Amino acid sequence: MNNSVTNTARLFGAGLRALLVLTVVCGVLYPLAVTGIAQALFHHKANGSEIRSEGKVVGSELIGQRYDLPLKKGQETPKPDLKWFQPRPSNGLGTNTLNTQYKLLVSGATNLAADNPELVNSVKEAQSAVIKDNSVNGYQVKPSDIPADAVTSSGSGLDPDISPEYAELQVHRIAATNHLSVGQVRKLVEDHTDGRVAGFMGEPRVNVLKLNIALSELTEKG
Repeated sequence: MNNSVTNTARLFGAGLRALLVLTVVCGVLYPLAVTGIAQALFHHKANGSEIRSEGKVVGSELIGQRYDLPLKKGQETPKPDLKWFQPRPSNGLGTNTLNTQYKLLVSGATNLAADNPELVNSVKEAQSAVIKDNSVNGYQVKPSDIPADAVTSSGSGLDPDISPEYAELQVHRIAATNHLSVGQVRKLVEDHTDGRVAGFMGEPRVNVLKLNIALSELTEKG
């Protein structure tokens, strides 16, 4: 009996010591080490890839934003503010219905087939809007000019980037609405176009938030 109690106490003590050691190592030391390394070597990425303007955090490189006019009475969705470069459509999976304190878009793909009538109508409506919004005096957008990312959402529905082709398509409209030359705006796009990762992965892209911050700075100078 005494041996049984002794063995039980010994095993209990060993288990308790193992629990305490693993809690300290895995629950305290390891997270602190990983956090310290991330802050030291990847400070920008570890803090959410924040984008700052005038000393304030205005967004993240990883999450797209909308650039819309204030919602007017009777409107279900706001109209785009055409003085800014516009991102990809941000359909996602719909709006947040659980935490109604914030108006959030749930990230995710629509999962609609290519021949789904809902998707076909959505693309046609987006195509018409792109042509209407970006055709200005002396520049007419043709359906063949419109890249896929101008009329479709990404897999996440919250893509922060657009293709250089979609940015180029918006250049004339941006120049006209902001009283800038086409050359000035085109150079802005070129300066903010990132190439393929490591020279071969992915596609060239333009971060819309960074581009619009640069556009704001340019218009303020002008």
